[in-house]
Amino acid sequence: MRIDQQPRTRWVDQSAFQPRRPDLRLGARSHRVDRPGTVGEDRIAVQHAVRTSTAEYSLLLNAPEWLGRRGVGEALRDAVAELRAIDLTYGPTRPESLVSRLRRGEISPDSYPPLADLVDRCAAMRAATDGWFDAWAVPGGFDPGGLLGGWAVERAAARLRAAGIHDYAVLSGADLVVRGHAAHGGPWRVAVHHPTDQHRAPLVLEMTAGAVGTSGVSGRQGHVVDPHTGEPADQLAAATVVGPDLAVADAYATALYAAGPAGLDWFRDGSDYRVLFAHRR
Repeated sequence: MRIDQQPRTRWVDQSAFQPRRPDLRLGARSHRVDRPGTVGEDRIAVQHAVRTSTAEYSLLLNAPEWLGRRGVGEALRDAVAELRAIDLTYGPTRPESLVSRLRRGEISPDSYPPLADLVDRCAAMRAATDGWFDAWAVPGGFDPGGLLGGWAVERAAARLRAAGIHDYAVLSGADLVVRGHAAHGGPWRVAVHHPTDQHRAPLVLEMTAGAVGTSGVSGRQGHVVDPHTGEPADQLAAATVVGPDLAVADAYATALYAAGPAGLDWFRDGSDYRVLFAHRR
């Protein structure tokens, strides 16, 4: 694993958090981006929102000045294009998407390298979660929805890094990926609100690399199925996981939501992923 992929997260004492405004907030219904404070003279700060047919994203870039506004704009367009392309090309609800064609047996996973990567990730998470994340145990066949959103964000983030932007945050719903530093020059300050009890004080993280994935706050009943019974999962109200990669964190959160407290065993023995919330019904 490369250095810039290692998680660097510090849990902040609530008393220390109060006078310091967070850069990002993750809540039960939507994320919120606070306006940046002072921006360094050698940096270009950009915020951009984009909506696809299935999700809404916010991208925050703290780009080096040498890249120029044209270069930053091109990098942003490239990342947004990746998010839109994944929505169009891999969405399980789209009849002509690669996932739908795979389900119908018209193509194999090896037909397209990104599709093979997506399938391999689903298989790896099925093994890591004792089958509680199982993209094949759903009506109609293969459905990578439990990690597809995180996979899309990570691929968009890779486009930013390839363009020379190493300080950014990408948010979607109650999920996010961050790298580097915010516009004020320090770590990204992320206030993670409890997924079901908005009266609780948020858990505050300072992050320079990592991801937060959440399952169970979409408002849809029965959106996660117990892969062993085929019935809607009902043990937890929400599950939130933090770690290096959003696709993995999302899959873990989905599996934990389905498995309930038994899934906490996955995060022991030196795991790079940690449970922030696993709230019982």
